Amino acid sequence: MNHVAKRVKRAKRTVAGPATVPSRTGLLAVLVVLAVLSGCSGARSIFSGKARPPQEAILITPKDRAKDVGPDDRVEVRVPDGRLQSVRVTRIEDAQRREVPGRISDDGRSWKPGKGAARLGLAAKYRVDAVAVDASGNRTARHTTFTTAVPTHRFIGYFKPENRATVGTGMIVSFDFNRPITHRAAVQRAIRVTSDPPVEVVGHWFGADRLDFRPEKYWKPGTEVTVVVGLRDVEGAPHVYGSQDKTITFEVGRSQTSVVDASAHTMEVRRDGRTVTTFPITAGSSRTATYNGKMVVSEMDEVTRMDGRTVGFGGEYDIKDVPHAVRLTDSGTFLHGNYWSDESVFGSDNVSHGCVGLLDVKGGGGDTPAGQFFDRTLIGDVVEVVNSADKQVAPDNGLGGWNLDWAHWKAGSALR
Repeated sequence: MNHVAKRVKRAKRTVAGPATVPSRTGLLAVLVVLAVLSGCSGARSIFSGKARPPQEAILITPKDRAKDVGPDDRVEVRVPDGRLQSVRVTRIEDAQRREVPGRISDDGRSWKPGKGAARLGLAAKYRVDAVAVDASGNRTARHTTFTTAVPTHRFIGYFKPENRATVGTGMIVSFDFNRPITHRAAVQRAIRVTSDPPVEVVGHWFGADRLDFRPEKYWKPGTEVTVVVGLRDVEGAPHVYGSQDKTITFEVGRSQTSVVDASAHTMEVRRDGRTVTTFPITAGSSRTATYNGKMVVSEMDEVTRMDGRTVGFGGEYDIKDVPHAVRLTDSGTFLHGNYWSDESVFGSDNVSHGCVGLLDVKGGGGDTPAGQFFDRTLIGDVVEVVNSADKQVAPDNGLGGWNLDWAHWKAGSALR
């Protein structure tokens, strides 16, 4: 099976993760991965003969990736059966997170925001993380996002990393604008990224609505980075003006880079240039190989749902509780825990639809390879895949800008 040829938001190709593998007993083991933008491999749900479609298992309003949501629109999480175990709604604005207070109903079937929190903020991004449990104790997770309306004739940039975060040395400062930017030089000039110790930091445009910043080489551990967003009243397009005037800072932590050798079925984890451990892994199969190239950790979830229907693989797989999920690309490449495949595949065979799998147990174990890696990883850490049969990951698929050399990166600046 070939990779799905599209990427969420920019209609690029989608990578998937695990696939199905025969176990020692001859049963078909499902390999999989999802939640909002994910995709690995798999087949039928391991929990039931027929899997409930993800949009029915946990119902979230507004719908996933909804835009221009009004301040008085309803926010609700519901389950047709079972009970909600946890719900977290987070407002992300100017790289800061604020949790929206709310409560799960007494019967466990719904969640609503508390009094005084029902009105949504304008020009903000919201993330909803929900976990439900069915009558048999099986968990299902769902993650969605939506953005609220921006006042007419205004534009805003949703950016990462978060304010005061500690990140890995591969972190890229990334802005996604809610409207196409035609006056790119003016917008880029209004955003200043500086560091201590100082290095040259250059912006690179991917299309009309994304601007990323990075230095020539990975940040040095201990570097303090300041991002001054001076977009208020800057004209980004004819008669469309910015509304942000904000300064954020983040710190670069220790250096950790991991090299996945798809041919050798190993992942070597390096700290400050020294190899600290090597894990056996399973990567993408010959039909659905893992991307080569440098990928940067952009999200981490202790549990997530991965469903083939979200990335073009139909109903081939649906795993509701994938543990220790580390996102590597926007299109659905994850490095995650795998408890459903036979232990013998790790270190010996590639069976996924593009993701990288580490041995784990159901529910996620802290002392498993997947648990150990998850607990020692930061947003911004680099995972590089080599010796895979697939092509190199696109530089705008996730925080993949390190796959461009410095000359090509600088050529994408509007200030050149």
